[in-house]
Amino acid sequence: MKKQALPLAILLMLPVCVSAGPLVYYPINPSFGGNPGYGAVLLNEAQAQDQHKAPVVAKTPVTALDNFNKRLQTALINRLSSNIISSVVNGTGTVQAGITETSDFIIEITEIGSGVVRITTTAKATGQTQSFEYDQDADSSLSDL
Repeated sequence: MKKQALPLAILLMLPVCVSAGPLVYYPINPSFGGNPGYGAVLLNEAQAQDQHKAPVVAKTPVTALDNFNKRLQTALINRLSSNIISSVVNGTGTVQAGITETSDFIIEITEIGSGVVRITTTAKATGQTQSFEYDQDADSSLSDL
């Protein structure tokens, strides 16, 4: 029996040949090239783990009076802007440089050159300004006013 145990012990001490295949990464998430079939599963898992809930904002119903006041305000602003445009546009359709004041705003029109004017509007209450440039040569629609 000892003769059989000796070859078995020698075989156990010999190094074992191990073979392995290459490690290959397969993405799971469809956003990174994984199987699109996993998308719904991953989304459901993410939603189940999400503890954040959006705040509930109470909406006040918009009444007919609110709609009317908004339309009235828009119409008055349109009429005011039309009056300002007619006061700064001469008969040939070009914008005249100058300053126009209303109770709430200061509108300053500055000629930059080459038919371009800069229109700067300043709110009197806050001092906040906004300006834009207008190319009179590119737009002839003011001559229709």
